[in-house]
Amino acid sequence: MTKAHFTWDDLQFFLAVARSGQLSTAARKLRTSHATVSRRIDRLEFTLKVKLFERNPRGYVLTPIGQRFVETAEKVEQETERLEAELAGQGPAQQGVVRISAPEGFSNFFLAARFGELSARYPNLALELVTIQQIMALSRKEADLAVVLDPPKAGPYHVEKLTDYALQIYASQSYLDRRGTPESREELLNHQFIGYIQDMIFAPGLDYLGDIHPRIQPSLQSSSIFAQLTATRNGLGVCVLPFFIARQYPELQPVLSDVKLDRHYWLVCHQDLVQSSRIRAIIGFLRDIVAKDQSQFLSNGVDEPRAKGRGRHTTVSSG
Repeated sequence: MTKAHFTWDDLQFFLAVARSGQLSTAARKLRTSHATVSRRIDRLEFTLKVKLFERNPRGYVLTPIGQRFVETAEKVEQETERLEAELAGQGPAQQGVVRISAPEGFSNFFLAARFGELSARYPNLALELVTIQQIMALSRKEADLAVVLDPPKAGPYHVEKLTDYALQIYASQSYLDRRGTPESREELLNHQFIGYIQDMIFAPGLDYLGDIHPRIQPSLQSSSIFAQLTATRNGLGVCVLPFFIARQYPELQPVLSDVKLDRHYWLVCHQDLVQSSRIRAIIGFLRDIVAKDQSQFLSNGVDEPRAKGRGRHTTVSSG
């Protein structure tokens, strides 16, 4: 009887489905058809005589044996990348697709503008940027890498701080001309406030208003920081915004300059992936661009005389 074997090509199909949980997503990554991916997974399971996935209406879910097989397949992947690089006489290979999950504000107002730098540095790397308002499950490989406000407290993850960032209350000059400038936290209660929908806040780090004043009731709420910014620029109220976003719009004025909030962005990936050359490349890139523009995250970019609030400097920090 001829012994059945599987190839590295088979493992690529397996890893693509394991990381996405969807045949269609895996097919796009591998530039092939949905049917081909399904056929290759079936063939691999037949060859190994084990069930690697449970099929259900939501997609493909790894079985316990499949979970263990991921670890082996990823080690083969890393060694294959290293060998390809050595044979080409180059440094570690940086190629493939990396899916990164990041908050809407960081993605739209910082990272997306730097895609050109990424392409220039790593022309063979493709980035999939996910900004939906939910926590992507790194444990199920829904994303390869995540930028988060609140890192996991346990689990098989590599976690490192990317940067601190500061926030302040802002309003448009037109709003302040019309409604006046609040001179204290108590006076904020007399103003229109813009904020997140309380029961849709997906990360504790976005729960700002209690830190400003426990009795603030926003008159306009949105799950989107972009919608909040747009409303603030159009004079609909005051809003807590990160420095790196608000500093891009000169019509926005800081309110109560003594009230500043501190938050943090963290990088998180599964320990199984941290040694992958493509993941290390993206982590290094993110470190570099944040360090290069560190002042954007920590300074509002305006002269203090423009801030019309009074009082001692107060910093509210979130652990």
